[in-house]
Amino acid sequence: MTPGDRLAALAAHLTARNMDVELTDRDLLVRQRDTGLVTGLIVCRPRPEDGGALWFLTGAGEPLAPAARIVDAAVALKALRSRGRR
Repeated sequence: MTPGDRLAALAAHLTARNMDVELTDRDLLVRQRDTGLVTGLIVCRPRPEDGGALWFLTGAGEPLAPAARIVDAAVALKALRSRGRR
């Protein structure tokens, strides 16, 4: 799967969990549906530290989860939000 495919899968998962998403071919902007506040900007890129495997990263480059692990990425995003980070 391509990075865009992985982002689309994450977007679908987050939408089902009451988040609004804006998907482009490069990134995914996530907002809370009830407040409109930005939860995070997510990208999907190869991670050299993991042999070039695709990973979801924050816009600042913080790793969230391997791209094959959609639920883990959603949980990591929620944890960042609860700590007040994006």
